[in-house]
Amino acid sequence: MRHRHVAWMTGALVAGSALAVQAQDGPLDYPQWRGARRDGTAAAFVEPATWPTGLTRQWQAETGLGYATPILVGDRVYTFGRLDTEEVIMALDAVSGAVVWRTAYTAPFRDNAGVSRHGPGPKSTPLFYDGALYTLGINGVVSAVDAADGSLLWRKPAESVEPLYATALSPVADDGRVILHLGGQNDGALTAFDARSGDVVWRWAGDGPAYASPMVTELEGVRQIVTVTQAHVVGVAAESGELLWERPFVSRSTNNSITPIVDGTDVIVTGHDLGVTRFRPRLDRGDGRWTTDTVWETDEVSMFMSNPVLAGNTLFGMSHLRSGQFFAVDAGTGATLWRTEGREATNSAVVLAGDLLFLLNNDGDLVVARTNRTGFSQVARYEVAPTATWAQPAISGNRLFIKDESSVTLWTVE
Repeated sequence: MRHRHVAWMTGALVAGSALAVQAQDGPLDYPQWRGARRDGTAAAFVEPATWPTGLTRQWQAETGLGYATPILVGDRVYTFGRLDTEEVIMALDAVSGAVVWRTAYTAPFRDNAGVSRHGPGPKSTPLFYDGALYTLGINGVVSAVDAADGSLLWRKPAESVEPLYATALSPVADDGRVILHLGGQNDGALTAFDARSGDVVWRWAGDGPAYASPMVTELEGVRQIVTVTQAHVVGVAAESGELLWERPFVSRSTNNSITPIVDGTDVIVTGHDLGVTRFRPRLDRGDGRWTTDTVWETDEVSMFMSNPVLAGNTLFGMSHLRSGQFFAVDAGTGATLWRTEGREATNSAVVLAGDLLFLLNNDGDLVVARTNRTGFSQVARYEVAPTATWAQPAISGNRLFIKDESSVTLWTVE
């Protein structure tokens, strides 16, 4: 039986002394899905000399149902959740958890068999970009609000047809544009909005909805959006929305939800019962055509909703095989380095911090382990929530912002 370290209290809690953030190297902001680079890296975490037997709870705030990661910019934490019939965006003081501002809109929830299990709260993490916050509601409402006071900049209603599993992807920004994949079965469109006005800059009508969050990168000298759709991995020109290349990628559950990893010239993708594939998009300078060459494939590990991280030349994550296995795969060859026995958890949100992995399991347990290529090496384990934790944690310095079913809690490593 796992040892439980934390006794729970109710209501918002502010520590008796001001929150002490250890001196850190590098920026402390965590402004979007999976961090500043969208790669699952913590912001400037410094490991303690000795790991404590328990984390220190600083505060807890009710922020509403949903799986959106809380994001951190400066001294504010921004959250997105559902309270009753409204989707609510909040700014909290990072030290005390006090509400700085709150803005909400009515968002009727259209329940269906595909989304009932995970509830009516939004799954999309807000994006902080150029002084504004951008959110995607569970039924597809797109909002832009001023991060200083929460005032509405623009809002787009939901598309007439929504995805079977509602929305889950998190927006990305590039060169004054905010990019999301909107719409439902057979008519989903990757859409770039002007960040300030909300005007549509371009739309690429893809092959159905997307649940994976897009990445912005440059391949073969061409800036592009790399994302996973209903049936393909695609590269779309960032400036125009033109389809550059596509590669078939159809999962058993048709809800591809894992964010692609871009490693140099290559793309690494995984999906439900699809194993892991590393491929290389190539541009023929002669005829202008793109191809995608397979570098390696493996079916020894596979991911459903848990996003992996790349630490140097090693891919770490949780495979859905054997009811949840932590694993390490050599990113150069695709060889499996190790796998745990299984039954670890249904899902684990993975964050990389130097040579450490933070593995937030959906049962509220946070596992800390080494990025070891020879075997699973646990450092510590803490209970951080009394309810399910499907959202990514936001880790900044010695602070861990954890979203459970309806609240955000700040824990610190003292």
